[in-house]
Amino acid sequence: MRRRLLLAAASALSLSAILVPAMPAFADEAANIAVVDAYLAAWNAHDIAAAASHFADSVVYYDSSVGTPVEGKEAATTGVVASFINAVPDLEWTMRGDPVASGDKVAFEWEFSGTNTGAWGDGTAASGKAFSFTGASVFELKDGAIVRQSDYYDALGFFKQLGWI
Repeated sequence: MRRRLLLAAASALSLSAILVPAMPAFADEAANIAVVDAYLAAWNAHDIAAAASHFADSVVYYDSSVGTPVEGKEAATTGVVASFINAVPDLEWTMRGDPVASGDKVAFEWEFSGTNTGAWGDGTAASGKAFSFTGASVFELKDGAIVRQSDYYDALGFFKQLGWI
């Protein structure tokens, strides 16, 4: 009887050794979603520094309408975050549905809207026009920071609404 109990205990320990390593991935995914949620909240609070605080120093920001990634925290902060927040001070970036997380990646669909009342970072004058467009983002995180953000959206519709096309 004692031998069976020892064998059962050993089997349970072996099983837990197999299952337990998988559990931290769920914790990491939840933590990654929390980082992305806080990043989105910073955008919606129009807080450039708070949004940038979620970037790793070596972040790569890919915007499908531009095609060339912006590399580095400072470049992503000034070239993307500050450009949008300054050009659209009433912006709203709304997550549509729940994010999907897998390992070090988080993705979600979104709607971005506001009125272009400020100049863009490249000097393009404000159009004064309201807009709303949809898209999706994929984030890669490491050690609680965004190391890559890739945005895919209806750039044609966005540009038409601003009167650029």
